[in-house]
Amino acid sequence: MRRLEAVVRVHTEIPAEARTAAFLGTRRDGSGVVIDAGLIVTIGYLITEAMAAEVTAVSGKVSRANVVGFDIESGLGLLRAADPLEVRPIAIGTAKSLAEKTPVIVAGFGGPEAAQPAVVVSRRTFAGYWEYLLDDAVFTAPPYPAWSGAALIAADGKLAGIGSLIVDDADGGTALPGNMFVPIDRLRPVMGDLIALGRPSTSPRPWLGANLQDFDGKLVVRRVAPQGPADTAGVRHGDQVTAIDGHPVHDLAVLYRALWGRGDAGITVKLTVIRQGEDREIAVKTIDRYRYLKLDTTY
Repeated sequence: MRRLEAVVRVHTEIPAEARTAAFLGTRRDGSGVVIDAGLIVTIGYLITEAMAAEVTAVSGKVSRANVVGFDIESGLGLLRAADPLEVRPIAIGTAKSLAEKTPVIVAGFGGPEAAQPAVVVSRRTFAGYWEYLLDDAVFTAPPYPAWSGAALIAADGKLAGIGSLIVDDADGGTALPGNMFVPIDRLRPVMGDLIALGRPSTSPRPWLGANLQDFDGKLVVRRVAPQGPADTAGVRHGDQVTAIDGHPVHDLAVLYRALWGRGDAGITVKLTVIRQGEDREIAVKTIDRYRYLKLDTTY
């Protein structure tokens, strides 16, 4: 299918001093999808803090690419190839009609040989430990190994989503391996801003800088971003977060909604944590996460 030529390889180089280098690496590889002349949509973590990027078409043509922008809320990002890739862009569709049991195609870089049939196994909320919440995530099976930035193609041949993760509970219950896709619908509201500004123009959400894991209903801090708000306030690895501003929280989605519902970046919230069996209250002054990341590619 010629539309699969729109899926290109994405390679990025990230400086060792970048905030995300320690846990996402300094060399990142995945796929992206050409949606307009030279404009490529991919998953945001491939391009976050990138110093250099290049894209490769199925024909073998390689082009330097510039980071256009990315949206922390959805996890989607845009690149623009510096040279013509001579591929036909794929039309942007929608994921709204992708109910359970809907057949789809998952395609990474590599043409028809890199595509495989799949089926939607659930549509549900996904909460990520990196302060990420997606209310309408698309989960498919069987798992596609090269998921990062892969295209989710609906029956009409249009782009319906971008690959974000491989998961072991795609159906939300049994141990069914599969993938999570960000619906392409999340790109439309921010696309103009990403092209013009590099980020959405809406007020930024408050960011704690704390990665939490849900262990049987207990929110435990697994990592704090160095010099981030939580780290500066004294939140530590192993702390169990039980409340925000006195309101109990029992899972990541509840925590994030409570945090973001309190105002914009810059507000101070009080986290109640259990440390070594004792309750503590820690005041955390949140920030705009974009300002924490090193986005000046001149370094």
